[in-house]
Amino acid sequence: MLLIRLLCAAFLFAGWALAAGAPITHETIWLMKRVAAPVVSPDGKWVVFQLTEPAYEEKDQWSDLWMVPADGSAKPRRLTFSKGAEAGVAWSPDSRRLAFSARREGDEVAQVYVIDMAAGGEAIRITSLPTGAGSPRWRPDGRALLFSSAVYPGADDDEANKKIAAERRARKYNARVYDTFPIRYWDHWLDDPQPHVFVQAAEPGARPRDLLAGSKLVAEAGFAGASTATGEELAAIWAPDGQSIVFAATTKKNAAAYAHVNTHLFQVSADGGEPRQLTSGDDTFLRPAFRPDGKSLYCVTQKQDTKVYHLDRLEQIPWPAGGPAAVISDKFDRSAGSFAFSPDGKTIYLIAEDAGYDKVFALPADGGEAQVVAGAARGVYSGLSIPARAPSTMLVANWESAVSPAEVVRIDAAGGRHKALTDFNSQRVAAIDWQPLREFWFTSKRGKRIHNFIALPPAFQESKKYPLVVLIHGGPASMWKDQVHLRWNYHLIAQPGYVVLMTDYTGSTGYGEKFAQDIQEDPFRGPGEEINEAADEAIRRFPFINASRQAAGGASYGGHMANWLQATTTRYKCLFSHAGLINAESQWGTSDTIYHRELMNGGPVWEQGPVWREQNPIRYAKNFRTPMLITVGEKDFRVPLNQSLENWSVLQRLRVPSRLIVFPDAGHWILRGDDSRFFYQQLHAWLKKWL
Repeated sequence: MLLIRLLCAAFLFAGWALAAGAPITHETIWLMKRVAAPVVSPDGKWVVFQLTEPAYEEKDQWSDLWMVPADGSAKPRRLTFSKGAEAGVAWSPDSRRLAFSARREGDEVAQVYVIDMAAGGEAIRITSLPTGAGSPRWRPDGRALLFSSAVYPGADDDEANKKIAAERRARKYNARVYDTFPIRYWDHWLDDPQPHVFVQAAEPGARPRDLLAGSKLVAEAGFAGASTATGEELAAIWAPDGQSIVFAATTKKNAAAYAHVNTHLFQVSADGGEPRQLTSGDDTFLRPAFRPDGKSLYCVTQKQDTKVYHLDRLEQIPWPAGGPAAVISDKFDRSAGSFAFSPDGKTIYLIAEDAGYDKVFALPADGGEAQVVAGAARGVYSGLSIPARAPSTMLVANWESAVSPAEVVRIDAAGGRHKALTDFNSQRVAAIDWQPLREFWFTSKRGKRIHNFIALPPAFQESKKYPLVVLIHGGPASMWKDQVHLRWNYHLIAQPGYVVLMTDYTGSTGYGEKFAQDIQEDPFRGPGEEINEAADEAIRRFPFINASRQAAGGASYGGHMANWLQATTTRYKCLFSHAGLINAESQWGTSDTIYHRELMNGGPVWEQGPVWREQNPIRYAKNFRTPMLITVGEKDFRVPLNQSLENWSVLQRLRVPSRLIVFPDAGHWILRGDDSRFFYQQLHAWLKKWL
């Protein structure tokens, strides 16, 4: 009888544990399916998106296109069956075909493929360029595609590109030679291939035409595409009549050492020829898009002056007449993210950061006040897509929160609610013991309103006491968001039993232009004080925080700030710094970008202005006392390895307990699954040792 009672009790306990959820693990987060931005068919009937099924070994990972009815009437179904990811998905105007770029069996580089959605069957390869092809876009009549390809300067055709590539492979020496800045970007050395726009009939074997070959524009020493996280892009689109193409490019890349690199919009005939510059001035113009009626060209602009930050604003250019660009979002004190038009062209819907959340706003297409359309009580929207030929306005996007991985949703523009069209991770999410983020505001000693999130550990109880881990975001022009963060997952950091505090210090985005600009010439002291004040405020508000056990750290600018805390306070039991600068002066000379650091610090480093002298962590090395974990990617060129080595050397010289971990295969971010898992193991071990 006793045995039966014990067994019943064990089953009851097991059922309770399953219902309550289990603590999050690295495997839980890493192996969640990842749903990319949706692309709606022009008729509004179908939504296509990329789904990645991750694995720790790259060879075991799958990434394919999936499709779901836009009305949610059926479950998603798989379209492609290949391990390599598809990119640049584009529907044909008649919603019958789908173009994308991919590297499939037999491809040395990515090529453009087309699936006939009406007839079915396998995707057909359209291009065969030795330099590859990406970012396909359909001509308005659906009979041709434009795409981009990175070609060698001076090469007018495929044979010329092949010849140059063969000559370089045959060289007996191995050297990189540069005459102008920049020379590196994030995690790779820059080479000389430049992006060009091509046009080709939407048929296999058709001859592609390089529209920029031989032009004066690409011959300029500073010609390049707009810089993105993965390289350069021209963001090329068809003009409404299909006779020309608009794209964004710069002619000042070689001035990056001493000036802003601004981009402008250009127009080139679909038959080739010399491109015509459409915009002028010192500002940057990006992401062109035409209104559905074809009467206006829109773009995102960034003001370029001596400020370190400006909002991304929407501007409108009359078409086809042209003329000066006019700002239409001047009354909106937030930065414009992805945007799309209502089918009638009267309204622009855009996503913008707002105090820890990404919300959907509606803006009159000719300018006016922006109104919130969808701003859930928690979570963030991204990847907005609107069908151009649907009977009524339909908004499709991704939505996620810190306890809900991204899924595709359909947003009711009138009611502000959304309906999930995909549900790939619900079972995995339901099995996790985690809670939505809590948030609070406080007013700093400098009079600024500061926003904060906190994440709670599993099996959380209000009556218990928990150590505090202060997690500092990078940027600084970014913000903490209510989302599932893969690299710095709030709940995974909290998992051993910590409360995690995330503060949007001065310099963060999502709080207006001035708030982000106010970090200029005060890169560390002001934000550092706000981070410490936020910890004090959290301790005051939440009795479950143990004030005697605090740790702090972050990555990139968050790593810089961790090193500043090392220099200025001993309140923390330990610190952790990933990709953090310790010496602002040597960082200036070795990073892949340098000019904006002059703006931040009030002048060139050799002028030794007060910021260089007074807000450089290494100048306070005699104060270093706090045990520190230092991690860095060996291929990081934004905050190069030398910064972590300098930090390590100082700590070792002063006999401060410290650990250095170098990831040989990583750049600025730790992206490999096993490296990421090891990082969290080491971070948790470090926190456990000192907290």
